[in-house]
Amino acid sequence: MSVRYFERRLWIFTALIALPGMVLAAFWLQSGVESNWLRGLVILACFGLPCLLIVLMMRWLRYLLRTLSNQIAGMREGDYSIRVRGGGRQDTLGELITELNLLGEHLRAHRLEGLETAALLRTVMEEISVAVFAFDQNQRLQLVNRAGEQLLDRSALQLTGRQAHEIGLAECLHGEPARIIDVAFGGRMGRWALRRSAFREDGQPHQLIVITDLSRALREEERQAWKRLIRVLGHELNNSLAPIRSISSSLDRLLERRPRPVDWEEDMRGGLNIIQSRAEALSRFMESYGRLAKLPPPTRRAVNVADWAGRIARLETRLPVKLGEGPEVSLQADPDQLDQLLINLVRNAADAALADPAHGPPEVEITWQVRADQFVLTVRDNGPGIAETTNLFVPFFTTKPGGSGIGLALCRQIAEAHDGLLILRSRADQRGAEALVQLPRLQTKELCQTF
Repeated sequence: MSVRYFERRLWIFTALIALPGMVLAAFWLQSGVESNWLRGLVILACFGLPCLLIVLMMRWLRYLLRTLSNQIAGMREGDYSIRVRGGGRQDTLGELITELNLLGEHLRAHRLEGLETAALLRTVMEEISVAVFAFDQNQRLQLVNRAGEQLLDRSALQLTGRQAHEIGLAECLHGEPARIIDVAFGGRMGRWALRRSAFREDGQPHQLIVITDLSRALREEERQAWKRLIRVLGHELNNSLAPIRSISSSLDRLLERRPRPVDWEEDMRGGLNIIQSRAEALSRFMESYGRLAKLPPPTRRAVNVADWAGRIARLETRLPVKLGEGPEVSLQADPDQLDQLLINLVRNAADAALADPAHGPPEVEITWQVRADQFVLTVRDNGPGIAETTNLFVPFFTTKPGGSGIGLALCRQIAEAHDGLLILRSRADQRGAEALVQLPRLQTKELCQTF
């Protein structure tokens, strides 16, 4: 409905309201009013005054409607400062004006929040160390942050509006949305983590690319790993070489003595035995490290969980290992590595249960279950529990006399090689500890499907 049509209808309706009075006044004038001044007064009251009131009412309505229209147009254009006054609080017009004013306040607050959020997003994008690129449906770059400029060694002014193939990012818009790539950016070769996602702006599809430099993080991790390795190797070598150096020096002085003591042969034999034991300990340490560092990739085969758990349970001869009931399940895994993992966990559980007889007769139990998304095997004991978990998986750290300190580290490495997880914690009932081996549900198959 057009404005002119609305105004014409309004004029017609108001004229129709005044029409009955005008008709009656005309009929009365025709019926015998002879006085001219009275006749003029009647004409003015019945015809002039309604027309004047109609004109005033129309002007007021036009002003009010144009004001409301200007307020709505301002909202449409993003100006929420216009406010309309008029109308009572209890009438319909007042409710309309109040609601429009409240709508303007709400939109103004919403716009301010959006501007603040956009400013925060721009600040975060400029400060983060990952490169961010946004391309439109024509593969033209629409947005790049400071890290992206540094990655491509060009400014945003030089990059914005360019095609993806012109700036060397065409391959990033195709293929797997999340992957690791080895490529040169800005003349610098490196390893990068690529993530790509889609979004829409103004109804148009866009692609967002996030590129993270992995080389720096890998170099830092490598440096920290070397520091830990040197610290551990230095500690173990000093523990073995220090007594060897001391004993060999004492034996050298013993051979130079004239005359030699009566029991010099016993001293020589004892010193050589100490040197031999320390050399053997050092050799065992190097073999353990080699075993930890050279774990081969798993060769997956069907492993029946009940047979696997029962076989390992029978290998522990110091105490009976209880085998709990579990579902008939087969794992697609490396049987030799799983044997090594479970043997270590059962042996540790038996050591803990036998070390503290105050908790009653030693008990070790193996149970397993299949949850919605994973297979979980649990080894429980009734020992003293785990007081400190910080160094549990640190290679070569051990609290056991004669322990190598690689058992749990090797167990976790085996679990992670099978895309799983190893968790050690004290039991909720405070009656010992439990080790949980979690493997993805996709690695399990029902026996009826496997065999």
